[in-house]
Amino acid sequence: MDAFVRRMTEIRRASALVTLLGTCLVAGCRAEGDAGLAGGKATGPGNEGRPMVRIVTNGLNAIYPEGMDINSNPYIESIRKHTNLDIRFTIPPSEGFDTKLNVIMASDDIPDLISTSNTNWFVHYVNRQALMPLDELIDRHAPGLRKRFPQEAWDQVTVDGRIYAIPSLNEAPGGYLMYARKDWLDRLGLQPPTTLDEYYAVMKAFAEQDPDGNGKDDTAGISIRENMGGASPLFGAFGTQVSILAWHERDGRLVNGTVLPETKEALAFMAKLYKEKLLDQQFMLNKTAVFNEKIANGKIGLYAASWSDTRGPILDNRLNDPKAEWIPLDYPVGKDGRKGTSASQPVRYYSVVPAAAVNAAGAMKLLDFLSGEGYRDIKLGFENEIWTRTDGKMVINFAEHNKHFYRGVYSNLADIAEPGVTKDRLDGLGMPFRLNENLSRIGQNLIKSAFTGTTVPAMGLYGANLEKDMQETFTKIVAGALPLSEFDAFVERWYKAGGEQMTAEVNAWYESKNREK
Repeated sequence: MDAFVRRMTEIRRASALVTLLGTCLVAGCRAEGDAGLAGGKATGPGNEGRPMVRIVTNGLNAIYPEGMDINSNPYIESIRKHTNLDIRFTIPPSEGFDTKLNVIMASDDIPDLISTSNTNWFVHYVNRQALMPLDELIDRHAPGLRKRFPQEAWDQVTVDGRIYAIPSLNEAPGGYLMYARKDWLDRLGLQPPTTLDEYYAVMKAFAEQDPDGNGKDDTAGISIRENMGGASPLFGAFGTQVSILAWHERDGRLVNGTVLPETKEALAFMAKLYKEKLLDQQFMLNKTAVFNEKIANGKIGLYAASWSDTRGPILDNRLNDPKAEWIPLDYPVGKDGRKGTSASQPVRYYSVVPAAAVNAAGAMKLLDFLSGEGYRDIKLGFENEIWTRTDGKMVINFAEHNKHFYRGVYSNLADIAEPGVTKDRLDGLGMPFRLNENLSRIGQNLIKSAFTGTTVPAMGLYGANLEKDMQETFTKIVAGALPLSEFDAFVERWYKAGGEQMTAEVNAWYESKNREK
């Protein structure tokens, strides 16, 4: 075992120890003594006299050291001290999170701040006038917020000229990049693929020629996740992306990628892969944990990876099999040089203030601190505890980093994704993981949406159902449960079920934008 793998084994052991010691899985956790939503009106020790700010957010399934939880740890105590606010969190279970938010919004016990990653949810409640416009609150209580986020982010949280959320930015510019087992390529005498035809040849070899040499028919040519997750580079080889936020210019108008003829071509290609047993035959069951386990256990040697997977399932595979060697690949190139992956929206989370919030000013003060004075400590962890700087480079204490990883719950409320901090952090996590290189490779191969405005009302009304129908229909077409011709029926259904109104609203924005030029 080489020195790098040995070091990573020690890091994994440290993480496992923290997991064993953790006593509070965020989903369903509430601090002792709290009552009602986000602790009700209770005030913790040392917080007497401080105005309370009640927050509901996703807890990221974080695990806390013994004796700590979301409302009791060094980072929340530091935030309370610097803001002079009594901040109280409620973390609904991740499963059914949006449904729980709907219940909260319909109740008489409304928090001061809600964080969600669901664009449709955000737009839906703006349309219902259930969220508070924030322009005056920002100017009075947190003027620093305006200069910390780019205009494109503000554009995505502005409806009819009013700001309805504080954005929290994406660090990743896009979705996926291709990774493959180089040791499998070498064993089979193959070169890293570039064109879609070359990818097909590699998939066929990985599925049929026993690339791991164990004498068993137990490897997939390629795999994707449930609901077509990770298929983005395959769609990209046909010049399209599929999402209600992916819009392409065609003959002077914007058309959603979901209904383009190119999407039908991509589905035909993937259906062929499935029929020939080159695509994982159980892809439709690949929830994240299942998918990552397949990678870790050496069942998958080619897939569209998240930028951080080299420190996740790919690392797990290397620890399980020291001979495993993974390399990034060029994106598959289709006809006319088409290639690429989905571009992320600038905004990852929306921090919104319900119209009935009691302490909206306190919520703004908190977000001002998290995106300003407190940003580095919360994002990176406390200096000389989580990290130190040696010869100009960040050196991370991985045991402490993993122990206090929960701090991401706080930074996600108003993450400014400052490039210098991101580079420091990712390089500090380990140069061999290629994290910054992965982000750069994704950023150079984006298929960007031609629609960059605020999510239109029809997306909030119909988006969730349209996405669900798309995922189910495309999965069945690829798996052979529906014929390819069903795509045409899907397109007709898509337009009737809200897509027509959505397309009209998006093109109204597009025409307005073009008039401004």
